[in-house]
Amino acid sequence: MKPSPVDLIHPQLAAFAAVLEEGSFDVAARRLSVTPSAVSQRIKALEDRLGQVLVVRQAPCRPTPAGEQLLRRVRPMQALEAEALADFLPEESAAASARSIAIAVNDDSLETWFVVALSQLHRQYGYLFDVRVDDQDHTLDLLRDGSVLGAVTAEATPLQGCNVHALGTMRYRAIASPEFAARYFAAGVEAAAFARAPMIVFNRKDALQWRFVRRITRARLAPPVHYLPTSSGFVEAAARGLGWCLAPESLIAPALQSKTIVILDPKRWLDVPLYWQHAAVRSSTLQQISQTLREAAASALRA
Repeated sequence: MKPSPVDLIHPQLAAFAAVLEEGSFDVAARRLSVTPSAVSQRIKALEDRLGQVLVVRQAPCRPTPAGEQLLRRVRPMQALEAEALADFLPEESAAASARSIAIAVNDDSLETWFVVALSQLHRQYGYLFDVRVDDQDHTLDLLRDGSVLGAVTAEATPLQGCNVHALGTMRYRAIASPEFAARYFAAGVEAAAFARAPMIVFNRKDALQWRFVRRITRARLAPPVHYLPTSSGFVEAAARGLGWCLAPESLIAPALQSKTIVILDPKRWLDVPLYWQHAAVRSSTLQQISQTLREAAASALRA
């Protein structure tokens, strides 16, 4: 077995984080260059020391509530460890930088501006990323439970122990094919039309379309619904007459130009402010990520 990499974090904490990141004792053991038995013993010793069960031992392994609380503390420590290794042991910094940085983001940002920022960060600093995708109203849950180091979220109030930066506003327009609009919305964008027209929703967490309907109609309707978990596919689905949906302005421009879709009501839209929240530690890694995300978002989102 190859020599273990240099770790500044206590071996018990390193084993704990590795198991939850990899989802398996065996894979964590390979990453740490130790045996699965050693990983198990380290986590058991950590649990005995803290008097709490930290890991649910199933496939994949996941944290208990106590494990989530601990993981939230360990994530920033890993970033600081990598920076310290780069300062004092440059020969070890490559191994540390090979650990991916876990970030949560909503799919619409991932499809529009987020990859631009990641590619710039990788080119400039060599960072690797573990991107977790969820609705912007739920990405903060991944930061709260320690799964990620930072999150693009619709929540402006910072979590305890976190910093928050405004990124800008993503504007959503209600779109459909011309034929669909003529069939269902010929009399206007009103409650009776929304009640009959099939609606395209990303998943069961996606509340954007419902919020748009309630804002216009003040009614709670039960229209036919397609669930389609792809942001870029929304535009094509609408163009092909599958239903109506909300889509970011930047994604719909080509289809508008080709006239395969229309905006149902040019005078109405839904604005979603986005924020970047991350652990509040003095980390150059987090500062670089935050600055690059803010610059990329500024070029794609509304102020």
